[in-house]
Amino acid sequence: MESTKEAYKDNTSQPLQTSRFHNDEIDLRDLIRVIWKGKWLITSITLLFAIGSVVYALSLPNIYKADALLAPTESVSGGGLSKMAGQLGGLAALAGVNLGGAESSHVDLAVQVMQSRQFIERFINKHELLIPIMATKSWDLTQNELVIDKDVYDPASGEWLRDPKGLRGAKPTAQEAFEVFNKEILTIKSDKESGLYNLSITYYSPYLAQQWVEWLVEDINKVMRERTIKESSQNLAYLNTQLQKTAVADMQSTFYKLIEEQTKSLMLAEVQEEFVFKTVDPAVVPEIKAKPNRALICILGTFLGALLSVILVVFHYIKKTLFEV
Repeated sequence: MESTKEAYKDNTSQPLQTSRFHNDEIDLRDLIRVIWKGKWLITSITLLFAIGSVVYALSLPNIYKADALLAPTESVSGGGLSKMAGQLGGLAALAGVNLGGAESSHVDLAVQVMQSRQFIERFINKHELLIPIMATKSWDLTQNELVIDKDVYDPASGEWLRDPKGLRGAKPTAQEAFEVFNKEILTIKSDKESGLYNLSITYYSPYLAQQWVEWLVEDINKVMRERTIKESSQNLAYLNTQLQKTAVADMQSTFYKLIEEQTKSLMLAEVQEEFVFKTVDPAVVPEIKAKPNRALICILGTFLGALLSVILVVFHYIKKTLFEV
């Protein structure tokens, strides 16, 4: 009796499953039919998004990227303080002299200085880059001139026209210029395997991008040279003073070695123009834009329009079906 009931259940379940699959197929066909019915709406929305993406892509200005490949100089990696740091570091510390770290710490310090607020603010003020950074919207290829946003700055009167916000007035502050330059324009990348550094500038004008890279390399080398000259001069003055105070032969010998290395460091800093970074591959004027990728923007815009239009048609169909039920 039980086997008969089980057989009956099995026989009745098969038509139910078949019916469900059949209904699913009908629903899928209905869905395809609904999408086909709304083809004009889908086409219209997709075309609208496509045109909009083309207009948007064409409105974006070209951005060019100039970069230079840099390597730590031999004075930083080979001799001077970095060599003596291992041999006389402990004695120098007892004597009250800081010999500094090795190559990596010295170069890392230069990279951090280059990205620091103080250095970038001085760089912007020195080369008068506030208007190019904060009031430029594009670059005119035919005239080789920057296109100024006249809603922000009036070139004729030299006045800033933007609306003040809080502590930030019409004229951009040094903090604003630093944020834009450090986040959107300047990029420094290091290759740990080769020990080389890539310094790049992305900007509207390819000529200015190349020029700014050269200025940055020159300025960071100059700043680090001045730091080393100042520190070495102070160390020499201190060592000579301590040398006169001691009569211990071993300590005098140590002081003489430290003075010798400090003198070498000072001489190298005064002579070498490329004190921290040597240019392996200098920056050139880029001939091809780095961004925007207009083709990709148009493709993504068109795809987004098609996707949204299909979702809209399907949602309308589901909503209509639920209300009918």
